[in-house]
Amino acid sequence: MADQTGVPSQRGSSLASHERRRVVVTGVGAISPLGADASETWQGLLEGRCGVRLLEGGEFDSLPVRVVAPSAVEPAERLTRAQARTMNRSSQFALLAAREAWADAGFDPADAREGAVDARRVGVSMGTIIGGAPVLVSADRALEARGARHVPPHTAPMVVPNGAAAQVAIDLGARAEARTVVAACASGTEAIGQAIDRIRGGHADVVLAGGTEAVITPAVLAAFTAMRALSCVENPEDASRPFDKDRAGFVLGEGAGMLILEAEEHALARGARIYCEAAGWGISADAHHMAAPRPDGEGIVDAITKALTDAGATPDDVAHVNAHATATPNGDTAEAVALSKVFGQAVSTIPVTAPKGALGHMQGAAGGVEAVATVLTLHHQLIPPTVGCRSTDEGNPLDIVTGVPRTLAGGDVALSNSYGFGGHNAVVAFRRTA
Repeated sequence: MADQTGVPSQRGSSLASHERRRVVVTGVGAISPLGADASETWQGLLEGRCGVRLLEGGEFDSLPVRVVAPSAVEPAERLTRAQARTMNRSSQFALLAAREAWADAGFDPADAREGAVDARRVGVSMGTIIGGAPVLVSADRALEARGARHVPPHTAPMVVPNGAAAQVAIDLGARAEARTVVAACASGTEAIGQAIDRIRGGHADVVLAGGTEAVITPAVLAAFTAMRALSCVENPEDASRPFDKDRAGFVLGEGAGMLILEAEEHALARGARIYCEAAGWGISADAHHMAAPRPDGEGIVDAITKALTDAGATPDDVAHVNAHATATPNGDTAEAVALSKVFGQAVSTIPVTAPKGALGHMQGAAGGVEAVATVLTLHHQLIPPTVGCRSTDEGNPLDIVTGVPRTLAGGDVALSNSYGFGGHNAVVAFRRTA
């Protein structure tokens, strides 16, 4: 059978509309405020460490908000000089996380290029928000200060939002597609969901899916400060407090998180280790406000309900929720309301964790890194605690995991939630496979 180009494919084929392949997770990769890879990030979450820092010096000194959650490592230092010069910071994060996930899934860096895996059946699905916009700011400064000849020649390809997806596809030889999803802070999660559909529909056998972002810049910090969206608390340990009654806004973070999603039969045929099933996903739009969620949480309810239906699951099957919870008063409240509507009285028995207390809000990367955490929660059957949550609002019924990790129990499904500006809602449902 031929693929979309008309060339006979070596693995898999387009499927009839009534057929649907099972999708599994075979690799994870991350670079975050807690670590240089997925293992360090996961360990940091389990230990309840906080990746928030206070920026000092240079152009940040004049800003009213200087608490951020920067990457634990400089990505450029882990690439060749030539690679670093031709990629924006966001693409650098994406490439490092993708390489880690690819290797974790048992692939060699040259597998797609040398035919060990059919490159035409390997895709990339990347979520981001701003992409290389900070590069454009730097180019504009160079233009104003020194003239057109001093604008770097790589500026244009480093600015385009699809740069991260393209760089990953080029590096690993993924030829099925290299798509970019821009859906505010739900971008990474929606990119994972779209990858699930592409594998189910027979368009690819393997997809590197997740999100990346690098926007800790004075301009972005000033913009979010003007909106009164950022936490102004200067003590890093108290700055990001999801679901806490004294929460004061989110903390800007950066990094990338990637999954290797794979058709189950493809994974089994090569003897791959399977973390869990990527069982279903759902999206919705609030159609309410550019910066505030619907107070009644109905958009979130719709996304969760769609994800469960797509996974062939019910609320009774859910053992854990990895919450979006940015530590903004309206956002956290809307999510708590939505979870209460979905789960009813049982909501108080479902353990919830909110990684942004430790990681900050990684924007387009949030869904990718938090999906990695959700996958590892199912795999290790441990739920990381929520950093910064000490006392919830009166009447909040959620069972927030705090202090120490908790053993996963109950059902076999875990939800990874993401919501963003403009009312974008996306949820992925993962299921234990053993």
